Amino acid sequence: MNLIYAVLAFLMAVVFTLVGVTRVGAWLIERRNPPIGEFADIDGARIHYVHVPAPAHADLPPIIFIHGASANLKDQMLPLRPLLEGRAEMLFFDRPGFGWSGRGPGNNENPSAQANTIAALMDRLGIRQAIIVGHSFGGAVTSAFGLEHPDKTLGLVFLSPATHPWPGGATSWYYDLTTIPVVGWLFSETLTYPAGTLQMADATTCVFSPNKVPDNYVASASIPMVLRPSAFRANATDVAGLYPYALGASPHYREIKAPTVVISGDHDKVVYAQIHSVGLVRDIAGAELVWVHNLGHKPDWIASDLVVGAIEKVAGKDVDLQALAKTVEARIASDTYGAGKCADIKLPEAELAPT
Repeated sequence: MNLIYAVLAFLMAVVFTLVGVTRVGAWLIERRNPPIGEFADIDGARIHYVHVPAPAHADLPPIIFIHGASANLKDQMLPLRPLLEGRAEMLFFDRPGFGWSGRGPGNNENPSAQANTIAALMDRLGIRQAIIVGHSFGGAVTSAFGLEHPDKTLGLVFLSPATHPWPGGATSWYYDLTTIPVVGWLFSETLTYPAGTLQMADATTCVFSPNKVPDNYVASASIPMVLRPSAFRANATDVAGLYPYALGASPHYREIKAPTVVISGDHDKVVYAQIHSVGLVRDIAGAELVWVHNLGHKPDWIASDLVVGAIEKVAGKDVDLQALAKTVEARIASDTYGAGKCADIKLPEAELAPT
């Protein structure tokens, strides 16, 4: 019996130590990555955003950027704001539960609820209509916005989106574990910070692979913010809930009428581009697919010039996106970063869609 008590005492000591390490780690992350924008209360969620006002001689309409899983507003603002500054009003924001935004009572439901939060933030800032640019999971929120707020949608740009059901609907085990009541809370409060810190460099390499991770990307884009327990739980809830949401939402994408461009790489190691990107172009009338050879999951960073061209295209400008894609391909043709470390995700032959 004494041995049992000793083992239990040891386990409790380990748990409390890990909780302490996580709390200190989260405090350090927030200290190193303070908020850079303003805050607005939207339906009970304190949303952190950066609003770039319209310039005097804007040649583009307002643009709203929606980041993907595990990220925050800096992930799109750092590569794209410098290219669009002085051309358009821009809105970058931390999705509910990410970065410095609170989750709020309604944003656990699905991407549709987050789209409604964006619409309310637009109203707060006086943005009547905008081009919506979404990356990865942000693509699901972008499609929800296009469906539910067509009056506010001038155009849609999808970057390596995740929008459709995929075979089996599986996600990483740690997302599923984190969504389990009590067990998931304990996991996020003890292990996600130390384990995530150890794995972050390799994981980031595979997100960008075969392209090079930009110098100082993790620190400059404040990616460790997702390792805080509350943010990790929000991230897990979003990712684990994407498949059932996509099952119900994707049949309605045909109702989207806004001008649409989809940019994807044929070496994306995070999402099934043949399902999501090809599916969007199939479902949305007039949508253009820009398929970039040797591009991974991060066109916002690796093909920023192409993303700007896509924004211009949905704004009505005459832009040859396929020619721009060739320029990007020439620039990244020899990239082999992550080779041997990052496995390609491949569909069974029966599931392959033509590209």
